Amino acid sequence: MTDTTTPPDVAVPDTEANRRQVLYWRLLARLFDPEEQPTLETASLDVTEDLGLPAALLDPQASIDAIVQRHPQLADEFDSVMVPVPAHDGERDRAAEVRRAALVSKLLLNTFATGRGEVTAGQLARWQSDTGWLERALGCEPGQLRAARPGTGPGPGTGPDLGRGLGPELAGIEADLVKRMRLRELLADNKLAGQLTPSMSLIEQLLRDKGNLDGVALANAKRLIRRFVDEVAEVLRTQVEKASVGELDRSVPPKRTFRNLDLKRTIWKNLPNWDPDGERLYVDQLYYRHTARKTMPQDLIVVVDQSGSMVDSMVNCTILASIFAGLPRVRVHLVAYDTQALDLTPWVHDPFETLLRTKLGGGTDGTVAMNLVQPMITDPRNTVVVWISDFYESRCETLLASMTAIHRSGAKFIPVGSVTSAGRGSVNPWFKDRFKDLGTPVLSGHIRKLVHELKTFLA
Repeated sequence: MTDTTTPPDVAVPDTEANRRQVLYWRLLARLFDPEEQPTLETASLDVTEDLGLPAALLDPQASIDAIVQRHPQLADEFDSVMVPVPAHDGERDRAAEVRRAALVSKLLLNTFATGRGEVTAGQLARWQSDTGWLERALGCEPGQLRAARPGTGPGPGTGPDLGRGLGPELAGIEADLVKRMRLRELLADNKLAGQLTPSMSLIEQLLRDKGNLDGVALANAKRLIRRFVDEVAEVLRTQVEKASVGELDRSVPPKRTFRNLDLKRTIWKNLPNWDPDGERLYVDQLYYRHTARKTMPQDLIVVVDQSGSMVDSMVNCTILASIFAGLPRVRVHLVAYDTQALDLTPWVHDPFETLLRTKLGGGTDGTVAMNLVQPMITDPRNTVVVWISDFYESRCETLLASMTAIHRSGAKFIPVGSVTSAGRGSVNPWFKDRFKDLGTPVLSGHIRKLVHELKTFLA
């Protein structure tokens, strides 16, 4: 970096404006040139210490997690650091702005100053965590910006305008880090592969590259995918199991087990046997709860766009379908498509095996999936079709006509923009308006809303 980028006389900043300027000059110097600028570093250290902030904020190797662990009072400051400092009686709080500049600089440097050369598994995990702090500061969930479609930003209602447009850039940085890891070589080493932390971005890379892996590398890739699937499944299974499925069938006698004992009813019915002298209740009869439920089967057809922008939806919905497939009276079908369609129903009980059979990328043509879906609908009144896509289709009119026919047949049709843990949903406005006119508005992208809709239908 040339000397013209370094402002003169920055070693001893006298005013709040100068102090803040020192921090931002250091930020720019670090972003565009990894070489340390001694004058800026010394001046920034003076400012940081005067603010009562830890010197670790200036350490390029210190992660946000490490800083917050040692200084937990900074956690809330990092989370709100992108919120403008309010003015008091018309006057800006200059000191607060300097403190904010120090924290913002740390977030931006840890996110964007990724250096060059090879990347270790630990460095990738640290970057993902640090970027999650930046996303939270912008009003998003960790991973939300990185998962966004180009041009969509963090999604509606998810934070200030500062975050819009960052998604593709962050996703590009993450992809570059994974590429610099030399993932295939890393997977071939059991010790190094064991240091990897499963994330949606890593799973995407593994799913894209699985055809080029074999031996130890393929085994480690499968282990990482299996670990990620199990972690997500545990969360989703808890959400699904919170509600009962089906009405009680009182024609079936209750099972006479201690687990089904209705203690309150048993006491109430046996109150005439109360012995006031001995203060004892003599029980003549035990009463049990009815737990059997009606067994009318329901058909759940899940259709997932597996094009490159829908990776997180593919993973989440594959796992969700397997959980519902485990319920006693639900028949689940799973179809994935891009320009071709694949019936994954035979593997629906095992999301891991299902994901290994998917292929990511390509265009999007929902009509090929519709050709598989229509014969699956044999009892419309007991069928729900969940279609997860951004609906940027090649044959919009034809696909919409088929979807309208499904809705009018009596089946429940649920269009979903995307299914992510963060709740982002990106939908083609043309389809969004027509689904609304049809009376089947697109669900929010949060997976909890889809779980609620399905449980309501199956209850």
